[in-house]
Amino acid sequence: MTTAKDLLNGEIKVANLGLESFTTAFDEIGVTAVNLDWRPPAGSDTHLVDLMLEIEVNRDKIDAANKQAVDRIMKGQPVIQAVVQAKEVIPWLGKHKILHSGPPVEYEEMCGPMQGAVVGAMIYEGWAEDTASAEALIREGKVEFECNHHYLAVGPMTGMITESMPVFKVVNEAFGNEAYCTINEGIGEVMRFGANGPNVIKRLKWLEEVLAPALNQAIQKKGGINVKSIMAQALAMGDEMHQRNIAASLIFYKNIVGELQEVINGRDDAKDIVEFLVSKNDQFFLNIAMAAAKSIMDAARDIPYSTMVTAMSRNGVDFGINISSLGYRWFTAPVEMPVGLYFPGFSEEDANPDMGDSSITECIGIGGNAMGCSPAVVNFIGAGSVSKAVEYTREMGEITLAKNFNLPMPNMNFEGVPNGFDIVKIVATGIRPVINTGMAHKKAGVGQVGAGISQPPMEIFRAALKAFVEEQLR
Repeated sequence: MTTAKDLLNGEIKVANLGLESFTTAFDEIGVTAVNLDWRPPAGSDTHLVDLMLEIEVNRDKIDAANKQAVDRIMKGQPVIQAVVQAKEVIPWLGKHKILHSGPPVEYEEMCGPMQGAVVGAMIYEGWAEDTASAEALIREGKVEFECNHHYLAVGPMTGMITESMPVFKVVNEAFGNEAYCTINEGIGEVMRFGANGPNVIKRLKWLEEVLAPALNQAIQKKGGINVKSIMAQALAMGDEMHQRNIAASLIFYKNIVGELQEVINGRDDAKDIVEFLVSKNDQFFLNIAMAAAKSIMDAARDIPYSTMVTAMSRNGVDFGINISSLGYRWFTAPVEMPVGLYFPGFSEEDANPDMGDSSITECIGIGGNAMGCSPAVVNFIGAGSVSKAVEYTREMGEITLAKNFNLPMPNMNFEGVPNGFDIVKIVATGIRPVINTGMAHKKAGVGQVGAGISQPPMEIFRAALKAFVEEQLR
């Protein structure tokens, strides 16, 4: 029988539950100390701890609901079926109606880049000639705004969608629901970062009148393009498909090259179309990934007792989330500034707080969740090191419900990407989702000034948890 004396006379080993720095004193006297990664549940908030106890009482039905939500993600089969004008698939759209990224926001509260994009969208549609005439219509109350997510749509950064803009029509063939996203504009002076000059309008018209019809014809000849298979291949080639889409964009082109060649063969603009898809737009696949992710996550909505996050989105002012069991109810808080690397000549003083619907990609496990298998994205977003990127991916595994075996990460022993953020795990651990993002200048028209990492404010998950307990469990 071991006695207290035996323990004191033997080798002392310490397990530390406090700050990691506490182990320093033991190191100095040669005592082995192990720091345990432990946090007080729910940040020691007694009210939240009480809510956690209610959740544990109802654990069986919550787990069953989340299993159903995860199963819907796993079974999702997003397929590009067409490229059409937005008004063909979003009947709400019409004259003086604009969809934007993030939770709902009115023009007066919008950030600078989004206001600039609104003006540009109105000029593009021919509703206004310049900023003054556009803002006059807005002041007169003649322009309506809604968020993309309410109409099965998503858009990067400012997320503008108006009636004439072409959108990818992605159908989740496992469940029959659709999702839409515009065509990525490319780099430089673009509306998604708030630019609205003549070159922006000219490019948008080219997308509408030249590229979109050609892509649609090629897709029809192909009979649709499975997006999930492209994602799996791109992960193996180093994309995380939020800030790095080089491989995915090329795989998309590879899938459609024969049919597209038949469509554009002999045309004067054939070279322009191919160059835009292959060599002038490394982010082309981003918008496709967003529409695919939207179609997958929408299939996991409206499941009673599920605590899964079905959407994360930002509008440059607020960050908002939806929860499966609570439908399209938004939980919002002021959005934070991204942390990352700035392009030469810019700094944090120039940047706008985070915005865009593109964080829907993290919900299905790509983007920030898959950073660990995308070494090339690390320096671009200022993640620090490849080992730090792997750490981010591991950490996302602590606050998600499953690993998606359909999207394996080769350099991480072919583990599936962690997907299905769980508000219970987020609140209990204090770990927030990590989102890879671009950074826009706070003034309209300047454009992108860097790239980095952003995180949702913790209070939106706490608010969602409280609402979940009150509305689903009581």
